[in-house]
Amino acid sequence: MRRFTEGFYGYAFALIVCLAAGSLILFFMPNGKNEHIPRIDFSIDKVNAARAASYTVETPKDVLPDWVPTSSQITQKSDVVTWRLGFATKKRMHAMVAQSNEQPFAEFANRMANSDKATGTRQINGTAWEERFRQDKNQRSLVRVLPDHAVVVTGSADWDELTALAASLVVQPKPAN
Repeated sequence: MRRFTEGFYGYAFALIVCLAAGSLILFFMPNGKNEHIPRIDFSIDKVNAARAASYTVETPKDVLPDWVPTSSQITQKSDVVTWRLGFATKKRMHAMVAQSNEQPFAEFANRMANSDKATGTRQINGTAWEERFRQDKNQRSLVRVLPDHAVVVTGSADWDELTALAASLVVQPKPAN
């Protein structure tokens, strides 16, 4: 036995055993060929945001084709209600709708867009949205500041995808208490 565990033959045997074990592990591990993006159901958050907010909450009428809702977060501090709803787009980029009555509304919009500089405007369903672009973060944003809240559609998605998300927004009716 001692001769088997010493010298070149012992080294070669140990190497073969390690390579065989590594090969077995790789063979049985998931290979990641199938995409898996966790999908969430935001229907409860949609109703809760509309119930809690003093402003009119806007939600996508329907989830856009081949988009995946990935995150939903409502925060409420006193009378300030903020809702963030995130998506993986058809091109597998990120897009988010953020809305809040946090004051000043423009500061909330600046923070969500990571920029306070408008690069243009875009008409979506007859409403003017301010375009903002932060190149170092590859972040595009569409901003709309209303009298009682701000809505920001932002993410790494291209302008067409962000425009489609903004165009899908409709007012969520207040639920009956």
